[in-house]
This record gives sequence, structure tokens and C-alpha cells, in this order.
Amino acid sequence: SWVRGMEAQVKHTGGCHCGAVRFEAWAPSDLEVFDCNCSICTKKQNKHFIIPEKNFKLLKGEESITTYTFNTHYAKHTFCSICGVQSFYTPRSNPDGRGIAPHCLDPGTVTSIKVTNFDGQNWEQSMSMDSSITLRSK
Repeated sequence: SWVRGMEAQVKHTGGCHCGAVRFEAWAPSDLEVFDCNCSICTKKQNKHFIIPEKNFKLLKGEESITTYTFNTHYAKHTFCSICGVQSFYTPRSNPDGRGIAPHCLDPGTVTSIKVTNFDGQNWEQSMSMDSSITLRSK
């Protein structure tokens, strides 16, 4: 493990259901997960924690990843083209980071999960009220 700021970072590994996509992500063992209510996150039940791009490494499956975008096209909704699972994506709020689905991590590295609601239905207003979410990918 290593320390970023005051939080110790551990190496989490995870991937999709079929195993075609695998990754590693450096993040705290105590995760703060966002539960967004925007149209796509609601449909996918997308709960995620955000890390800087440099803390993410795709181990395998680049050829199996399909990307879906809509509206502003800033968010890159990546998913396995074989099993359909989104284990990570690039959030609109953090185009320089990754949103990782904690339920796609391998067991053994997560100590706790704190869920924070994010009003994605009113994205611009929510971001203007609290832009600290953008710091999570720094």
C-alpha cells in the first residue's frame, strides 16, 4: 500500500462477469461511493467511486470493451461486449479519472463503503453547489 494525502491506498483488482475485462485500481480500503440518480446511472444502478486515471490500469480486455456516450459525450460508459457488465467508466465530472464499480472488485481489499447520493438529474446545479467531486481524480 502507499499513501496519497492522508489516505492509505491499496491495490484493488476486479473486472466484468465473464473475466474478459480485468483491471487494478489504487484507492483507499474505505471507499466513498457515489449513488447517482441521472438517467443512465438509474437504469444501470451505477454506484461508483472515483480515482485518478494514473491509479487505474487495464490488465486485459481492451478489445472486449465497448463504449457508449450520449448528451455531452464527456462520460464514457465502457462495458464488456461479451457479458455486458460495466466494471468501470469515465465520469462526466472527472474526465481525467475513472469511476469504479465496487461490486466488481475482487473480495478482500474493501474495509467499508460509505454511500453518498449525487443528484445527477440536476447535474449542473449539483456540481455548482459542490465541485469537490472533481478533486477525486487529481
